[in-house]
Amino acid sequence: MAAKKKSGGRKYGAKAGKKVERAMREMKRGKLRSGGSGKKVKSRKQAIAIGLSEARRAGGKVPKKRSSSSRSTARRKK
Repeated sequence: MAAKKKSGGRKYGAKAGKKVERAMREMKRGKLRSGGSGKKVKSRKQAIAIGLSEARRAGGKVPKKRSSSSRSTARRKK
């Protein structure tokens, strides 16, 4: 039987988790606003993105954003 390959470890640090948690809580209370327009954030995905962005700025362990070119090549492969 083949041995299971171990994953590379945790992708996100504790700081990232805390920032996302705070952003989600704010979004649920209706207090989270987007940076550019200042509109109220209603999307769960957008709240997570804001939390990760804040963690990145604070120096937390967060993987790099995927560029638009890599996203389009990944979509083409399917």
